Amino acid sequence: MARATKIVATLGPASSDPALLEAMIRAGVNVVRLNFSHGKAQDHIDRARLVREAATRAGREVAIMADLQGPKIRVGKFAEGKVMLENGAPFVLDASRTELGDIHGVGLDYKELPRDVKAGDLLLLNDGLIVLTVDAVKGEQVHTTVKLGGELSNNKGINKQGGGLTAPALTGKDMDDIKTAMSFQADYLAVSFPKNATDMEMARQLANVAGAEYGHKPGLIAKIERAEAIPRLEEILLASDGIMVARGDLAVEVGNAVVPALQKRMIKLARLHDKVVITATQMMESMITNPVPTRAEVSDVANAVLDGTDAVMLSAETAAGKYPLETVLEMAKICLAAESAEHVELDAVFNGQNFTRIDQSIAMGALFTAHHLGAKAIVALTESGSTALWMSRHRVQIPIYALTTQLSSQRKMALFRNVRPLLMDTSADRDTALAQAEGHLKKRKIVETGDVYAITCGEPMGAPGGTNMLKICRVG
Repeated sequence: MARATKIVATLGPASSDPALLEAMIRAGVNVVRLNFSHGKAQDHIDRARLVREAATRAGREVAIMADLQGPKIRVGKFAEGKVMLENGAPFVLDASRTELGDIHGVGLDYKELPRDVKAGDLLLLNDGLIVLTVDAVKGEQVHTTVKLGGELSNNKGINKQGGGLTAPALTGKDMDDIKTAMSFQADYLAVSFPKNATDMEMARQLANVAGAEYGHKPGLIAKIERAEAIPRLEEILLASDGIMVARGDLAVEVGNAVVPALQKRMIKLARLHDKVVITATQMMESMITNPVPTRAEVSDVANAVLDGTDAVMLSAETAAGKYPLETVLEMAKICLAAESAEHVELDAVFNGQNFTRIDQSIAMGALFTAHHLGAKAIVALTESGSTALWMSRHRVQIPIYALTTQLSSQRKMALFRNVRPLLMDTSADRDTALAQAEGHLKKRKIVETGDVYAITCGEPMGAPGGTNMLKICRVG
């Protein structure tokens, strides 16, 4: 599989058929996202088993990402399921309301709203399709005027333009969901609406405690979707294993026009700090109902690839769309085409850089040497996956094969750009392990007689963070 950029697909009613899910994994899905905004604990446990079984049948290992719901910043329900709001009409958001909503007002799932807003604020509902101007706050009631009307239905989301809602990133439900996700050893935990590093540190502590009985620690992905997260982007990134450019809520809070530049900045910053980055939201939205993407969507996916994203994500397209398999195939095709146009400038990237760690220096040396020799492959014998991660932060059109004895590391590396993780038991003896690695590569037809490849490993073998050797080999 030549594609470097990874594909994250959301599991849902449209993709829960075992045969279809297997076909999607064969077509190129690397990470399966379980959306904890829907379903009960047992549903997620069953879906995780479904993913593992489908991956086994497909002969692939995929990562599972548990995406936490986060705070429910939403309106309540309406008596008739929805209302049509007209421009200029008054509308009351009432935290104390218990009866179902109507054309005049509705209750709130988010009870703190009256304390978070003041006269003059703009509230954006249903992903910004409806805009309300706050006129006054009276007790538990937020009195507004409809600035931009439209259809408002049950439980639609609320954003405040410019940010400023005080809802905590982790709710009681999220804490229970973390325990559920650790019970099936989710490889990644995506945290919704973090505002600072503390939110991510708390999530990590909860996940590590919940995962302790299974000997499991997940990777943490911070979903950047609040205006408050932008000034603290670097601290959030450093407290996480990666970020998700969650363009939906983020665009509503900061404005659509600002998001493309923010996306580029986030991808660049993540790569600079050796973190992974996922670009998400509406990437192939039209394929929910159409068998082909729009040209704008093709450009959107391709630009994220050219910017260096580790992964592109599908949400409703695979969870509820009519063409989940076709969407994965189209996305894989776009990624491949974009990657073939990439320009590699390793010399310029390394110029002036200082590497203080031996293992990181070895990883960079492998990239540089393999690139200049025109090697067939770069191979890393790795326990934790760190060496492969460092290699994957730089553009090189040579595939990186990460050979590990740890199943959890293999799955986690499924998200790393240009890394093909393979499970392999290796000897504690270095020379034997190197011979085993070459045999593994030849058996899979990754290399053949006469090919040159670069391989890294550590002595003593099997010690995480101990990579200290680079060898250039020619297959005999």
